[in-house]
Amino acid sequence: MGVGVVFYHYTEGFSLIDAFYFCVITLTTVGYGDLTPVTPAGRLFTAFYVLAGVGIIAAFAQLLVRSNIARRQYHRALHEDAVSKK
Repeated sequence: MGVGVVFYHYTEGFSLIDAFYFCVITLTTVGYGDLTPVTPAGRLFTAFYVLAGVGIIAAFAQLLVRSNIARRQYHRALHEDAVSKK
């Protein structure tokens, strides 16, 4: 996010708030279209930014899901162990 905010601020001339907003809207794939990169460098960066950013977000979501599953399995095993000892 930080790299995108700085890039859009300096390359596209977005204010810091607008640059942050654009990064969030872009990475969540909402894309309202109210802000768009107009320079060739901005457009090229955006293409790679979306590909990398969506990949990073997907990996993070997968990490959360795996962590949640592991926690549930751990608690289930504890419960089953406690029940079997009765």
